[in-house]
Amino acid sequence: MPKQILVIGGGPAGYPAALEAARLGAQVILVEKNKLGGVCLNCGCIPSKSVLDAAHRFAGLPALAALGQQGADELAQRLFEKRDWAAIQARQQKATQKLVQGISFLLKKAGVRVIEGEASFVDARTVRIKTAAGMEVWQVDGIILAAGSEAFFPPPFDALRGEIYDNSTLFNMPALPKSIAIIGGGVIGCEMADFLSALGVTVHVVEMQPRILPLEDETAARTLERALTKRGVVFHTGVSATEVRQEENSHWQITLSDGTQLQTEKILAAIGRSVDLTMMKPENADIVWTRKGVQVNPHTLQLKDHIYAAGDVTGLCQLAHAATRQGEVAARNLCGGTAVYHNESVPRAIYTSPEIASVGLTRAQAEAQHIPVKSHKSFFLANGRAVAQDQTEGYVELLANAANGKLLGGSIVGANAAELIHIISVALAAGFTLTQLKEVIFAHPTLAEAVYEAARL
Repeated sequence: MPKQILVIGGGPAGYPAALEAARLGAQVILVEKNKLGGVCLNCGCIPSKSVLDAAHRFAGLPALAALGQQGADELAQRLFEKRDWAAIQARQQKATQKLVQGISFLLKKAGVRVIEGEASFVDARTVRIKTAAGMEVWQVDGIILAAGSEAFFPPPFDALRGEIYDNSTLFNMPALPKSIAIIGGGVIGCEMADFLSALGVTVHVVEMQPRILPLEDETAARTLERALTKRGVVFHTGVSATEVRQEENSHWQITLSDGTQLQTEKILAAIGRSVDLTMMKPENADIVWTRKGVQVNPHTLQLKDHIYAAGDVTGLCQLAHAATRQGEVAARNLCGGTAVYHNESVPRAIYTSPEIASVGLTRAQAEAQHIPVKSHKSFFLANGRAVAQDQTEGYVELLANAANGKLLGGSIVGANAAELIHIISVALAAGFTLTQLKEVIFAHPTLAEAVYEAARL
């Protein structure tokens, strides 16, 4: 009889896990309490990329006007003034709806039984599911925990959870505000600052670390900060919010730790993600968890015996594509395979203008492992396609072992960085040295040639 597997969560970790387990012959039940696709598809990755694309199109109007006849700049300004947040939202919602329907179709085709409800552990093999129709109890051979995460609200914002925005509610705001304070200068904070400022909102970003994007390469972070500052975003780094109060006009007054007073119409909390498994009663299955998630084997994704975990709940990497690979690996191993997950191979992308992407080891990580590092860098200023398209901001940096030339990692800042990074990803997966990368022929003129130029320098 095929193994019966229950997957908790239908996000970017859960639904690929369900599909993979079904492909391997298991009988699969997938439980999702909200919408298939999870945060990523419904209020994260996809919605944000849709609105970012719209914002970047509006931001590009002045450059387009420069190629027009006299009066084109006035037309561009009038078009910008006609921007319609409702139309931008409708486009984003249409994309989300289409993709959710696609996931539903794939699961149905694979024979996965989808149950809309809330799952909780009875014991290590038994799960109770609360649905609109009542209660179901399932005893299964294996479980994949892919419960995801939620926005984190530390003090003083925890008391304002229902009154301020987070990434799951921002795209539903009825109108664009005139001003907003974004608390957190990480990936989400920077992407939201980019799209909101491009659509004419006055943006303040508050980051308690000395610089924005504290987990990314410092040069890349500085490049983005300069670009956004030039477009009007105001950064407050090395400080935190100590007091927040709402004024009579419904605007917010925020006091920063250096005494600065900010007055903005809205607040967005972009301080990170948090895991909350309280309602799932994991203690009934002897599962220990914290706000950062559960502790799994980082390569097999095994949590205990016949229970595996994938996605944000593992605390390994809060990226949708990492979650997908984790879900697939967990499913394969639960079905008797020997799949291995490599967290260090996950590419990272920030969809701002300019884009930032990276993969593999950073210089600090390599040096911590006592690996001698040599940097190889090329700039888009010297790239033919970039010059032809007026997209010369940014660079490509490759890090290699100084002793043997083996590629360790790389980062790209500039147009289409999130697409170009996969050249480096493939080279890393293949174990390339820089000499081998130089043997690859790149089409001319392309932005991708900047990777080749970095390799040969």
